[in-house]
Parts: sequence; structure tokens; C-alpha cells
Amino acid sequence: MSLQQALEVALECSADGAQIARAGLGRARNIVRKQSSSDLVTEFDLAVEHAIVARLRAEFPDDAIIGEEGTAVAGNRRWYVDPIDGTTNFAHGLPFFGISIGLVDEEGPAVGVVVAPALRWCFSAQRGGGAWLTEHDAAPRRLEVSHTPVLLDALLATGFPYDLRTSADDNLAAFTALQKEAQAVRRVGAASLDLAMVAAGWLDGYWERKLKPWDLAAGLLLVTESGGRVSGFEGGPLNLASLASGRVVATNGRIHDALVAALGRVETNA
Repeated sequence: MSLQQALEVALECSADGAQIARAGLGRARNIVRKQSSSDLVTEFDLAVEHAIVARLRAEFPDDAIIGEEGTAVAGNRRWYVDPIDGTTNFAHGLPFFGISIGLVDEEGPAVGVVVAPALRWCFSAQRGGGAWLTEHDAAPRRLEVSHTPVLLDALLATGFPYDLRTSADDNLAAFTALQKEAQAVRRVGAASLDLAMVAAGWLDGYWERKLKPWDLAAGLLLVTESGGRVSGFEGGPLNLASLASGRVVATNGRIHDALVAALGRVETNA
């Protein structure tokens, strides 16, 4: 099956998941803490993942599927599914949460879809085909990263790990430092949306640590297909299959080296 067909199925899966998520926004009753008090899963996370995985298995029986909430199906190409990215926001009724579906093959990220169900945003990309945004019922528009040339003028985003309260590797020092070196730093609470907003040019850059492939597979493709750059904290290329550190930097490309250097200074002074 072609990448275009895979993208079409991913879009259909995301639409099905978005319908389930919208129905549950702010209505979750079965909220379970996983690894920490801030690492939540609800009955709607599980329902969205079940719906997406069932469709992917039916359409692509030879592909692997890895979902945040426990799905692990062996196969060749790998689908990564984050059914609700930003569960804490979702559980509180805050509309900044996303559904992320990414396909990775031997060449890297191949298809990516990130939707924000409550905001009616649908970001999509196919390798070599650009990145696109559909808002409500408007026609899709092609995305392009921002042209902000220097870190001082950049609007950045980041996030904090679930073990923030217990680990020294908590991102707080970098957050403080970049608040002073950039124009501003925001925290949305959903990595997939942060990456999508870099792709859209609404953010100039983003960094985070302790992420998982399902957080990144779709969003990284959105950034690169919109003309941006992604790397590890050292500035080198990323391999989702061996992303042990979970440290990611994504930018418009123009400020990338400066952001990597700023994060390096924080590491040196830690």
C-alpha cells in the first residue's frame, strides 16, 4: 500500500478518534495515575487507542503498531499511536490535547497526522509531500516554518517530564535560561501539538526531554516537511528506533544552532 493510501487511512483513524475524544472532554470519570501523579490515563485514552489500532490492524496486517497505552503488535513498518497527548489537559476540560498517528519505515518517518479534536485542527504530512493544516471545514493549506532569524526574537515551547518531582533531570534550568534568552517560552502540555505548531510557524522552536517515539513520530515529519529542522540536544540526527534519551530539538532551522548551543550551556553549568 502506498504512502498516500497510508495517509488516507491515518486521517480516517484520527477522525474516528477525535469524535471519541470530543465526547469525553472534561467528562472522564476513570482517571488512573501511571508512573507518577501527573502521568494520567482515562477511559477515553483507551477507547481512542482501541479504535485506531483496530482500524490499522485491519488495513495493515503486516505492520507493527506501538501505542502509548500498551498496544504492541509486531511487524515490518511501525505505526506509533498516542491516543490522547495531553491527558492532564483533557481530563480538566482544557482543549489543548492531540491525537498523534505516525508511520515509520526503513527510511524514517513516512506519514504523520496530528489532530487537535476540540480545536478542529488537523495537521498531516507524507514524506516528500509537504505538511498541511485543515482547520474546521476550510481547504487544506500548506505549512511553512517561521522566518524568525535569531533566538532573541523567538517564541519557544517546551514541556516537563512526568518525574519532575523526583528527578534532577527536570528541564527547569533550561526553561529558566531560555526565558531570558528568547522572546518567550510557552508550555502547552502536548508534545505533538508543540511540534505541529513549529511546523505551522506559530512557534519558532521547541525542545523537550524524556519523550517517547509515539510523542514524536508524526510531529517530527510535520516539522521537516514544512522546512524545519529536528535534532537531538547535540544537534545531530534523530533515530526514532534508538531514541533512548528522548531529547529533541525542533525549530524553523534559522535558530536551531543557537537553541542547541543555549541548551548545551545549561548542561555544562548543571
